[in-house]
Amino acid sequence: MHAERPRQPLLLINVVGLTPALLGAATPHINALLQKARMAYLQPVFPAVTSTVQASILTGQAPSEHGIVGNGWYFRDQAEVRFWLQPNTLVQGEKIWQTLQRQLPGFRCSQLFWWYNMYAQVDAAITPRPHYPADGRKLFGLYSSPASLHERIEQQIGQFPFQSFWGPAAGIASSRWIVDCAIAEFGINRPDLQLIYLPHLDYSLQRLGPDDPSIVDEVRAIDHEVGRLLAFAQAQGAAVMLLSEYGIEAVHQSVSINRLLRSQGLLQVRQSLSWELLDPGASAAFAVADHQVAHIYVKQPRDIPRVKALLQRQAGIEQVLDKDEQRTWHLHHPRSGELVAVASAGYWFDYYYWLDDRKAPDFARTVDIHRKPGYDPLELFIDPTIRFPRLKVARRLLQKKLGFRYYMDLIPLDTGLIRGSHGRLPTSEETGPLLITNCDLPLPQHLAATAVKQLLLEHFLGRSPTDTANAKELPCGEPFP
Repeated sequence: MHAERPRQPLLLINVVGLTPALLGAATPHINALLQKARMAYLQPVFPAVTSTVQASILTGQAPSEHGIVGNGWYFRDQAEVRFWLQPNTLVQGEKIWQTLQRQLPGFRCSQLFWWYNMYAQVDAAITPRPHYPADGRKLFGLYSSPASLHERIEQQIGQFPFQSFWGPAAGIASSRWIVDCAIAEFGINRPDLQLIYLPHLDYSLQRLGPDDPSIVDEVRAIDHEVGRLLAFAQAQGAAVMLLSEYGIEAVHQSVSINRLLRSQGLLQVRQSLSWELLDPGASAAFAVADHQVAHIYVKQPRDIPRVKALLQRQAGIEQVLDKDEQRTWHLHHPRSGELVAVASAGYWFDYYYWLDDRKAPDFARTVDIHRKPGYDPLELFIDPTIRFPRLKVARRLLQKKLGFRYYMDLIPLDTGLIRGSHGRLPTSEETGPLLITNCDLPLPQHLAATAVKQLLLEHFLGRSPTDTANAKELPCGEPFP
C-alpha cells in the first residue's frame, strides 16, 4: 500500500462539447495550455452521451460493465422510464476515488456538478437538486455533501444561477458560477482530485449546430472561464487535465420512433385528463430516445425480429443492434433495450408518441427532465409562436414568487429547431472529444475514454506496468474512418 500523500493535486475539467475543430483564435487560454501540455484524441464509449461517458471515465469500464447505458432507461420492475437520476450507486464498478482512497490513506476528492453525484464516496460534492413542495411548485436549489457546503460557498460567491444551467435561459452564467465554486471549494477543502463540469458549449451547439458562425463567441466565453481555472491551478501548484465527453454534429431532422411503433399497434398510451401518456408497461414495444441513440424495449422475444425489420426500413436510422450485436459495442447490459437504434448522420431521435399535438401531455411544453420518457433538447428554446414571451415568463415568475401554482408552458414542439446532437461515435478525430494534460505522463495520440482512469491512477500512484497497451485499445471498435 502507498503510504505517502499524493504528489500533486489535479483539476479534472470537463468542458462538454469541446473538440479539436473548435480550437483556434477563440481559445487563447486553452492554446496557451497546449504550449506546455499534450493532447490526445479521446475516443468515447457508445453511446456518446453525458452520463455514459462520465461513468466510463470514472470507472475505466464500458457501459456493459458499469450499467449506465444512457442518460435514462426503462426500469422494467417499475414499468417506468427514468432520466437524469442522481444516486451514485447506480454506477456499477469501482470509481477513481475509491481506488485512490484504498491506495492512498487520506486521499481527498471533490465532485462538482458531474452526474450521479449524490451519495458518492467523495469528500465534497455539489450538484443541482430542486425542491418540490407539496403544492406542485419547483424551487431551485443545490445538494451538497457536507450538507452545509453549498450554503457556505453561496455566501461567498452568490446563489447558483439555476435558470442558466438548463432551459431556455441556459448560458455561460452557470459555468462561470461553477468556476467560482471550484476555486472556493478548493480553498476550503484542498482536494487532491477535483472534478469540475462546465456545460456551456453543449447548449449553443445543440441550439445552433457546430457550423453556425456565432458558435465562436460561445467558444470564446467558455475559454475565458477555463482560463481562470488554469491560472488558479498554476497558482496552487496543481496539475490539470482538460477533457470533453463528445463532439456535437449538425442535424436537420428528428425521427419519431415511438410514433412509428404506435402506428403499428406496438405502443400503447393511457388517456389522462385531456392528454395522452405513454404506457410502457402495456406496450409491446416503445423507444427511450436519447439524442442520436434510442433503446427499444420489446416485451415479447417473438416481436423482436418484426420490430427490428420495421426500424431498419425507417429513414434516418443507420443501425439497429440486437443483443448479440450490442456485445460488439460493449452495450450488452440488462438495462439496455432489446434493440438499440443509432441515428443516421444529420438525424436525432425525439421522444414524441402522440399523433396530435392537442393530445401532448402537459409536461411536453415545460422544462421537466424527470417526467419526460426521453431526452428533450427543445427545452433549450422558448416557443417562437408565443407573441410576447417575456411578458408570459414574467407573469409565470410572478405567480411563482407569490406562492401560487404555475404552468411554465413555454417549450415548443417543433423538432426542426434543433441543429446539433450527439450519441453516435465521431466520424473524425477533429469532431470528436479530446484530452489535454500537463501531467508528466506518456500520452498516446488516441486514447479511449475508459483509459482516463488509468492516467489518473498513474498521476497519483506513479507509473504502472499494467496497461499502456490496454489504454490504447478502443472499447467499441475504430470510430474513425
